[in-house]
Amino acid sequence: MTLDPPTLLALSVALAAAAALYLAIEWRSVRESSLLYWSAGFATIMIGCVLALLRMNGYLLVGIWFANGLLIFAHFCFLLGVARFTEVRLSRAWLLIVLLWAGMLLLPEGPAWSKTMLGVQSLLVAGVSLRASFLLRPHGVSLSVGAVQLRYILLGHGLFYVAKASTAVVPGTLIDLAAFRGEIIQISLIEGAMAIMLIALSMTGTERYRREERIALLAARDPLTALFNRRALEMRAPRLLQATSGERPSAALLIDIDHFKLVNDLYGHTAGDRLLVALSETIQGLLPPYALAARLGGDEFIILLGNARRDEVQVLGALLRERFQHITAQSFATPMAVTLSIGAHLFDQPPASLAALIEQGDAVLYQSKRGGRDCLRMVDATAAVG
Repeated sequence: MTLDPPTLLALSVALAAAAALYLAIEWRSVRESSLLYWSAGFATIMIGCVLALLRMNGYLLVGIWFANGLLIFAHFCFLLGVARFTEVRLSRAWLLIVLLWAGMLLLPEGPAWSKTMLGVQSLLVAGVSLRASFLLRPHGVSLSVGAVQLRYILLGHGLFYVAKASTAVVPGTLIDLAAFRGEIIQISLIEGAMAIMLIALSMTGTERYRREERIALLAARDPLTALFNRRALEMRAPRLLQATSGERPSAALLIDIDHFKLVNDLYGHTAGDRLLVALSETIQGLLPPYALAARLGGDEFIILLGNARRDEVQVLGALLRERFQHITAQSFATPMAVTLSIGAHLFDQPPASLAALIEQGDAVLYQSKRGGRDCLRMVDATAAVG
């Protein structure tokens, strides 16, 4: 099969249509707006390639100007999709691309018309592609393989269009947009077909990774409070606890709500859920560095502190009790005060297991309950060492 311009355009139409359809199907299942923008971009490329074929029948305005304008618009859709994916807001100055391209209609036709048209169109596509690539830089966090691929494919695509624009000013270069004549046009059609395939694959991989990452995150979180669940705590706690030493003691705080049943009985389970959420937000607001917080179940929570000190544990416990009591006093009138009982265990040797640590914390929490509730009881296992 000869890779002449009509064949390459027909191939581009097929690839762009497949990419647009696949990304649209992905969007229907995950509802990520970036997928919708990317799908629209490929659909626009498909239409633009169909229109480009019309120039061979003499429809130059539609086949050249409008088709190339759609190519620019398609890359702008790619940029919008990347902006949504990276949660970056684009400047409205990018809309000037439309005005700049519309101004090309005022150019008089002549020997330099094809070169000028090619040069301006190439620079606009290059600018949009390079900006999209720049948005995908790591920003201090690791990128998925798909996002890295997309970043470098867009970078290479943008640099190709910069090189393509530079040929427009090289003396003696043959560029005839009306007849698809000129070596640079042939190379551009081949690069375009390859870019469609590579960009579509990397876009799909990018969103699939994010979807899997979100699923994993949801699986690690308690659905009501958004704190880690017990399974996630078991996966994350060993790293924190293994760093425990005489110089860096750790602490476990077991937290239980006193008279929580009264809230459910008097105000309903929805009110009880709101109280659990309020406590989790209070915990998250006070959580120091090198710490983990999780909901163990019901109205029982745990905080693991790395590099903890006795006075820091006491201050944290006092703040939790004070702020929680302020919330319950304002929201729930009950025969007995709804407060917090906290059992804290301070230690300077890694525990045998997380289960053993929770069991020790529960024993201290039970002492707090028996001691009248609304208090913090602490066992300092570091005091007996040295």
